[in-house]
Amino acid sequence: MSRFDSLIIGEVARDTNVDYDGTTVQAIGGAVYYSGFAAANIGHRIAVLPKADMAPEELKAAFAKAPNAAVYPLPSTHSFVTKNVYHTPDRERRTSTVDSKIDPYQPEEVPEEIDAKIWHLAGLVGGDIPNEFLPFAAKRAMLAIDVQCMLRWVENGGMVYRDWAAKREMLPYVRFLKTDAAEAEILTGLTDREAAARQLHAWGAKEIVISHNTEMLAYNGGEIVTCPVKARNLSGRTGRGDTTFAAYLAMRMTGANMKDALLYATACVSLKMETPGVFRGTKADVEDYIREFYNG
Repeated sequence: MSRFDSLIIGEVARDTNVDYDGTTVQAIGGAVYYSGFAAANIGHRIAVLPKADMAPEELKAAFAKAPNAAVYPLPSTHSFVTKNVYHTPDRERRTSTVDSKIDPYQPEEVPEEIDAKIWHLAGLVGGDIPNEFLPFAAKRAMLAIDVQCMLRWVENGGMVYRDWAAKREMLPYVRFLKTDAAEAEILTGLTDREAAARQLHAWGAKEIVISHNTEMLAYNGGEIVTCPVKARNLSGRTGRGDTTFAAYLAMRMTGANMKDALLYATACVSLKMETPGVFRGTKADVEDYIREFYNG
C-alpha cells in the first residue's frame, strides 16, 4: 500500500492559449497538472492519475519536476485538446473550443495500492468523471471536487455551462467543494458569493472555496472567510483556481485552520500568477510573500 496526502484525478490537456494581445502559447495543461505542482511544491505528498492519448512515459515526464509526486498514467482513446482565447487583460473573459476529450474515468481504474487522505477530482468537462464516481471516492477518502467538471460541457466543439442536475444528490458526499464565482451562480442562482457558499453548504457540501479575481472565499458552516488576491501582474492567470484549491487542501491537511489555509492558498496563487505556467516555488517562497504583502 502506497500512502499519500492526496490523490489527484484528472486528464492532462494539450492547451493552446491565446492572450488578449494575440500572444499564443502551446503547452501541457489541465487541472491535474496545475493542482499537482501546487500541492507537491509546498511539500504535499501526492499521487496523480492523469489520462490522455499519450505514452505512459510522456505522462510521467509531465510531472517529472514535481517533488513528492507519484504518477499513475492511464490510457485514453483521445486526449483533451483545447484552445482558450482570452479577451481582456484580466483574463476573466475567454472563449474555449475543444477538439477532443478523454474516455471517462471508471472506479476500477484507480489502483488499489493508493491510500490517500483526500481524493481530489480535477476533471475539465462534464462526462470526465461520472456522478457514480463520487460515492465510490467518498468511501475511500475525504472527497474534494472542482465543480467545473460537472458544469462545463462540450457541444459542437465549443464549451457551454449547465447546472449540475445531480447536485442535491451528490453534494452530501463532498468534503471540499471548489467553484469560481460564475460557477457558484450557475449552481445556486445567486450572484452574492457569500450567499452562494451558504446555499452550497445547506445542500450538503461540508467546506466550500469560491475563487474570484479580487479575492478568495471559504466557508464551512461557520464564519465566512475571505482573502484578497495581491498578484502584481496576471501573466500566469491560467491555473488560478487549480492552484488555489490544491494549496488550500494541502494546508488543511497539515492542520491549518480555514483562515490560515485560505491566506496561504491566496498568497500562493498570487505569487503563481506573476509567472506563466505551474507554481514552481516553495512553501518558504509563499511564506515570504505573505510577510511582504499580507502582514503590512
